Amino acid sequence: MTPLEKVLAEIRRYDHALLDFSAREHHGGVELVIALKGSQAGLHTYYAAVHERDIESPQFPWIFQRYLYDCMHDYLVEMFIRTPQTRETPS
Repeated sequence: MTPLEKVLAEIRRYDHALLDFSAREHHGGVELVIALKGSQAGLHTYYAAVHERDIESPQFPWIFQRYLYDCMHDYLVEMFIRTPQTRETPS
């Protein structure tokens, strides 16, 4: 099984109400792809490299789950339009 096939097999174990998960080959490695279902205009797709050493680990299912959850968190945080730290532009 190739690294991409292994990641895709693991992804098939997950189904989310708001997000779609996939993977692709990218620059000789594997990249996790997270996108909002029914993608809304202006919302980006999240890409994150999956390290080969993690894919080869016997603990890959657990490593991948933690990585997926961390990536989901980062992706959702990036969707904020405004936060208390947002600098307002003068009108």
